[in-house]
Amino acid sequence: MPDRKFAHPRLAAVYDTFDSDRGDLQAYEDITAELGAHHILDYGCGTGCLAVRLAATSHRVTGYDPATASLDVARAKTDTVTWVGDLDGLSGFDLVTMTGNVAQVFLTDTDWNTTLQTIFGLLRPGGHLVFETRRPEYRVWDEWAHRRSETRDVPGIGEVRHDFQLTDVRLPYVSFRDTYTFADGDVLTSDSTLRFRDRHELDAGLTAAGFRITDVRQAPDRPAMQRVFLCEKPS
Repeated sequence: MPDRKFAHPRLAAVYDTFDSDRGDLQAYEDITAELGAHHILDYGCGTGCLAVRLAATSHRVTGYDPATASLDVARAKTDTVTWVGDLDGLSGFDLVTMTGNVAQVFLTDTDWNTTLQTIFGLLRPGGHLVFETRRPEYRVWDEWAHRRSETRDVPGIGEVRHDFQLTDVRLPYVSFRDTYTFADGDVLTSDSTLRFRDRHELDAGLTAAGFRITDVRQAPDRPAMQRVFLCEKPS
């Protein structure tokens, strides 16, 4: 079940405004070029920021997300991407990406392992999975505990205030609440939990799913905070 901020139409409509700093996406464009990938699946595409950028450079791109409201926002951006809410009939991708927190929303070992196996089946032999995940040793939740509220002007909607609350830290799980207050007085909340897997867990899960880990990098825009995994489906 997607978090409410992705699944609720009113929250999906303001998501890009509050998540506007997407310096992380250039690394994915660079890796796409490095791998020579042309047929790409953005897994958990949300409002489609990466998919739109890749499609603009003549790649064949599919954006998948189970959150219908987020897909509606993505569809309004472009029709050059194939937007889907399920994976039926898909296969043969050169590259599957998971950006942002996508890889950390799978809280149980079963869900994470099933996701990796599904992606393995979607790739062609020699294709790659590329994803990022936060390093637990960085303890980003200590920074989150001091986040302040912010108000932004959302095009077509007006001023919206966002409040963030760290609600629980029980490693490997970290939970938080986003609260959005609209100018008309409507207040909507969304609760989220992320799982912070260590390097050993990630390596073991990827290997068990059949992947060969070809590289593990720092995210260029957040050195020491993130790991970026490049994983190949053997030919």
